Amino acid sequence: MTAPHPSQSPAQATAPDGTSPMDPGLCLVFGASGYIGSHLVPKLLAEGIRVRATSRNQASLEAHGWSAAELASADALQPDTLLPALQGVRVAYYLVHSMGAGKAFGQLDLEAAGHFAAAAAKAGVERIIYLGGLVPEDASSEHIVSRRDTGDALRRGSVPVTELRAGIIVGPGSAAFEVMRDLVYHLPVMITPRWVRAKSPPIALDNLLTYLVELARQPDTGGQIFDAAGAETLTYQQMMGILAEAGGRRPPLIIPVPVLSPKLSSYWLRLITSVPTNIARALIEGLKHDFTADDAALRRLIPQRLLGFREAVTTAFAAEREHRITTRWVEGAFAVRNHRIDYAYYAKRAGGSAETSAPPAAVWEIVTAIGGATGYYYLNPLWQLRERLDWLAGGPGHRGGRRHPTELRVGDRIDSWKVLGMEPERRLSLAFGMKAPGAGLLEFDLEPLANGGTRLSLTAYWHPAGVWGLLYWYGFEPAHKVIFAGTAREICARAEQAQKP
Repeated sequence: MTAPHPSQSPAQATAPDGTSPMDPGLCLVFGASGYIGSHLVPKLLAEGIRVRATSRNQASLEAHGWSAAELASADALQPDTLLPALQGVRVAYYLVHSMGAGKAFGQLDLEAAGHFAAAAAKAGVERIIYLGGLVPEDASSEHIVSRRDTGDALRRGSVPVTELRAGIIVGPGSAAFEVMRDLVYHLPVMITPRWVRAKSPPIALDNLLTYLVELARQPDTGGQIFDAAGAETLTYQQMMGILAEAGGRRPPLIIPVPVLSPKLSSYWLRLITSVPTNIARALIEGLKHDFTADDAALRRLIPQRLLGFREAVTTAFAAEREHRITTRWVEGAFAVRNHRIDYAYYAKRAGGSAETSAPPAAVWEIVTAIGGATGYYYLNPLWQLRERLDWLAGGPGHRGGRRHPTELRVGDRIDSWKVLGMEPERRLSLAFGMKAPGAGLLEFDLEPLANGGTRLSLTAYWHPAGVWGLLYWYGFEPAHKVIFAGTAREICARAEQAQKP
């Protein structure tokens, strides 16, 4: 579905003196901590466009280092937070969705869009740019219907909406792309439902970002809907074969069978992929459709060279290798994944938590003394057994120790762990250093409580490498849950004991 297009091209979209591209004014990226938002913000800044970036958690934005952007916290489900974020904004990018919320995400999306449209009108916003999804005529999955209905909810407001509809986005961190990557690298043989033969026009992340940036410079596109697509339409089976070849792997043997529906596939998908389960399930239930895009109007409006799927995959892998991906490292930073494109981008997770009346400073002292001669506080013989097994397998095992019994700095070794990041009295991140089919990280999070105490959470992140990496994770997951919950409790107890006179 593509609405009529204006005749003006980006080259014609110039300031009155004809010397520079039209300035869209202050642009709000609503949902800047998400996949598209975290890439769009630096793209807009590089184009000299003023940006205000928002997320429900402003701290997640500060970690990106966008010094040239205004940062603010806002939540579309809390209407009173919206007006301050929208003040002075001319163009607002609406990039949020609620797939991760579970079964009720469709209703949450509609509610959020209604709040945003009303607040945008009150703030005097001139236009909303909404990134939706391609919509087949026979669409029935909640994911697809919700994306369509969200656009309708935004249009019911008085602010003109430019909607861009895209299918699979090819880039590191894109949920659909990562589902395919995990399938390709985790399963040498796949018995799949017939949806692997469904067709879709994937679009490279760089091409999509160009469309989004240039649409901000096209004020006459309000009220229009544009389809966005890449250079070719392929089946999912073809895409997975190309993805494997681009990564230097033999394409998996894919055997389509009629008895596996997308809904049934979503149940086993949680075992195979590290993509968050609710998101993966929502995506795969929409794969029974063929997706088409009529993108002629958009290509005339914003000419650019569209990448084919193979080139888009190669570009995505190159971006990872060259560290050009803006991401929180626990979700997919290349260094944490041992610089391997065949390690899952998203991580499997397990952890435990506890609360204490001790302040964060006291808890931090116990956390940063972990390992070495002090040990690991809870079920220490199991930690030691794992280290000895690693040593027998040729890994670093128990030979590491610590540089100092209590002091830590980034880069330090704690036995087989490496200190990857530190935020004093807030977070300690340790990279896993033992031999295993994948890459891991252990994170200690300290959250101050209103009563002056602390909530301590331990979370293990695991980026599996192939089927052996998955088996390794599932073999250790039950023990992880017990050990990390017990370790959190023991650290909290020791912090309380240290506070006693």
